[in-house]
Amino acid sequence: MKNTTTKKVVLMVVLGLIIAAIVIINSKKPSIPNTPAEDVMAVPIESTPGASALDRTAVLAAKADKYSKAKEIKNPTGFVNVDSLKLSDLVGKKVILVDFWTYSCINCQRTIPYLNAWYNKYKDQGLVIVGVHTPEFDFEKDINNVKAAVTKAGITYPVVLDSNMGTWNAYGNQYWPHEYLIDIDGYVVHDHIGEGGYDETEKAIQAALTERAQVLGTNAVIPSSITAPTNTVSLNEAGVRSPETYFGAERNEFLGNGVQGKIMNQILTIPSNKKDDTLYLGGTWNFQYEYAENTTTNAQIQYNYSAKHVYLVASAKHPVILKITRDGKPLGVEAGKDVNADGTVTISENRLYDLVSGSDYGAHTLQIEVEGVGLDAYTFTFG
Repeated sequence: MKNTTTKKVVLMVVLGLIIAAIVIINSKKPSIPNTPAEDVMAVPIESTPGASALDRTAVLAAKADKYSKAKEIKNPTGFVNVDSLKLSDLVGKKVILVDFWTYSCINCQRTIPYLNAWYNKYKDQGLVIVGVHTPEFDFEKDINNVKAAVTKAGITYPVVLDSNMGTWNAYGNQYWPHEYLIDIDGYVVHDHIGEGGYDETEKAIQAALTERAQVLGTNAVIPSSITAPTNTVSLNEAGVRSPETYFGAERNEFLGNGVQGKIMNQILTIPSNKKDDTLYLGGTWNFQYEYAENTTTNAQIQYNYSAKHVYLVASAKHPVILKITRDGKPLGVEAGKDVNADGTVTISENRLYDLVSGSDYGAHTLQIEVEGVGLDAYTFTFG
């Protein structure tokens, strides 16, 4: 009788220990927020073939506390260098760098050499770069324009057209360029706004690729060197004092000698006394939402700026010639790459034109004579 009672007690103790172990195991499973699957990347619990789902529980829990999950591509309007693309197909397999850009943005153009270099350097180690092209102007919605820009920039990684801003809004993005680094588990572990910070971003890429190799059990050797592309333009933000200046009625608050914010025709005369960082136009101009178009010959544009480089986003249905001078003199060796030897620029394509490539930062007066009609001027940007 005593032996039977003892056996029952032992059996009950063992059963209790088993139940307690099950409770503890279940309590340690990571919780996944109840978020629509189409909006948030799923986080793979078991990335390594044959590994236990508990192996990376602590790592995933720590990431969930620190980072946000990546969002899916939303409402794409086209693709370049790829037929289609979903980030969810890459999570758990690759490290993803999402770059929001638009092709007429000079800040984006100066970032692209780094993106190209990183893609070539790390694509065999598991990096995928996805360019999300969210346009600022209507002409940037044209896939043929985007394809031409991609080819010109030497971009070989996938580009998603985001002409309806679906992905832009999903990420709550507000800037061009803006990079989001997504790790093997689908978390945004690093993001950077604007130019610069290239060393920091590359180190984050290296760390994410190292983790990927460990999770997947590969023998990938991740380079630790920092990339230094040769075809780059450095920017001293302290030397650029002039703001981006728009011609169109939507944002032409820097127009100095006309009615701002109105879609209308205006006959304008450039005054003798001009303020700095202010746009002055001469001749007859048709102000539309995004741009201003000259409708009479011999129109003029003048702007007192403080920077090193000057760019103009413009287009024309038929080629229009611009005569460029600075401080009343030809640009000479400081002419931008789109300026011809005779000091003229031919405007035709919808894109950004390089007008001034100065040797140093400083204050100058830019003078443009428009030969012909039909120039669609969008914005001045400075560097």
